[in-house]
Order: sequence, then C-alpha cells, then structure tokens
Amino acid sequence: MLRTLLFAATLACLPAVAADAPPPAKPAPAAPATPWFGTIQTPYGPMLMQQALPPPYRDYQMNRILKPEEKKRWLQMAMPMMANMMQMDAREAMNYFAIKYKAKAGLSFDEVVESMMLRANQVNLKFVGSNLMWKDFQAVLGDDTAPRVEVFSFCDIAVARDLLRIIPEMAVFLPCRITVMEDADKNIWVLTLDWDVTWLDMAGKQMGITPELRQGAMAIRDKLDSVMRAGAAGDL
Repeated sequence: MLRTLLFAATLACLPAVAADAPPPAKPAPAAPATPWFGTIQTPYGPMLMQQALPPPYRDYQMNRILKPEEKKRWLQMAMPMMANMMQMDAREAMNYFAIKYKAKAGLSFDEVVESMMLRANQVNLKFVGSNLMWKDFQAVLGDDTAPRVEVFSFCDIAVARDLLRIIPEMAVFLPCRITVMEDADKNIWVLTLDWDVTWLDMAGKQMGITPELRQGAMAIRDKLDSVMRAGAAGDL
C-alpha cells in the first residue's frame, strides 16, 4: 500500500511534458548496465530508480548483496521524501502497515485463538508454529505486567514456493503471521502485516510474476483476513 502511494505521488509530482515540445537534438544515451540504479529529482528530493533490467535469474537465485553504504544512501534519499509526504510519527506510520480487528466483547483470548485455528483449517491455510511471547516476557525478563501476546504462523506452501522461485528475499516475510494480543485496557486484538499485492502490477512485467501467482498472493491475503475476522468475531 505504502509503496503504491509513494509511486503514485512521485509520478504526480514529475513535470508534465507539452505535446508539441520539440524532440531533443540527440537521443538520450543508453543507461549503463551497471550500476542498475540512479536518481531523479522530485519536489520531495531524489527518488531511487532502476536504470536497467537486472540480469536473467534462475529459480531460487538470490539477488546481489547490498553493501551497507548502498542501504545508507537509499535511506538518506528515501526517508526525507517519506517524511515530507507522511508528516506523522512512528506509531501512526506503523499503523499503515497493519491490518487489525478488535475482538468482540466477552470473548476470551483462547476462544479467539480457537476460532482462528478452525477457520484456517477450513480455508486450507496450514498452521506451522506459534510464539508465546508473553511467557518469555515473564520467564526471561521477569515482567509480569506485560499483556498476553501470541504470534501464530501460517503458510500456503504452493504460493510460498512459487514466490521464492522468483524472489528468494521474500523469505523474510514467510511464513505469514497473525498476532493476538491484549492492549492496555485488556481488549483483545488480532493483527497482521498488510499483504497489499497491488505493487505486483508494476513489478510483474519485469519479474516473471504470472497472473496465477499474483492471484495466489491475493488469495493468501483473503485467507488471512478470513482467519482474523473469524477470531475477532468468535464465529467458530
């Protein structure tokens, strides 16, 4: 979602070109094969842009390792633009990356989790593990005041395999996780990372992402949403 907003905002800020503008005296030189990235200027500062197609990749071939100075340069370019566009603090910014539902009043934590598990089984989303964070807060940190927080991991193995064939770095997002937690007022919430796959519309032409794979990624988002809604409503 955020990537799409930034992309659209940047395009909107680029200067328009008149239809009757004279052609340039010389054709623009071809972008060099390396480096692959350069910058353009926008009203919000420089924007990192890929200047050439990457080399052909084999299935599961990992992308190049980014040097620390490359990441630092990217952050120096990207963060000022995002700060100017967003004008919000870290709490609110993180809110845009999350989908969350408040559980129905009267439901217990375990009832929320049970409904989630039953719905995941119905939609063929495989449960692959859990992290009972709040128990570690108690056992390791001696913190008996923290609310209950548990993270549940799910996977669609077919879609995961096909994504990793094309983008091995997607492994950092897998498996998909749903968190159930109490807030400061003992309300129960169900949260996950927003799997907004609309950015695939821009990347798919160059990355070999098929319509079927895109549809599979969208289906995962729908399944996760169904599991979360079932848990929050105590449907099962």
